[in-house]
Amino acid sequence: QVQLVESGGGLVQPGGSLRLSCAASGNIFRIYAWTWYRQAPGKQREAVASITWLRSTSYGDSVKDRFTISSDNAKNAVNLQMNNLKPEDTAVYYCNADLYITSPAGRSDYWGQGTQVTVSS
Repeated sequence: QVQLVESGGGLVQPGGSLRLSCAASGNIFRIYAWTWYRQAPGKQREAVASITWLRSTSYGDSVKDRFTISSDNAKNAVNLQMNNLKPEDTAVYYCNADLYITSPAGRSDYWGQGTQVTVSS
């Protein structure tokens, strides 16, 4: 069984910073890609940032130059450093892992439980 556990959300003022983390545990052979998503009330879930096993990254237009995604392949973990936060960044943030498990063998994706990020003065 695979579990993804997130941490690091909270309340921050506009212009502030937060760091989200997500760690995967279980019978994991490899994590091919991590993606952070977010969902604001009344809106669709959107991809924020992603990173591959080879550490190729991509970002949504609204977070470029403000957010940085990084991963630790040895620890099966990913981080999202969020700087210069804006009220429109308020959402529940979810980590997603595209991974291969060893028993039963196969590739699938898994989700974290979500963590609330609120940007408000």
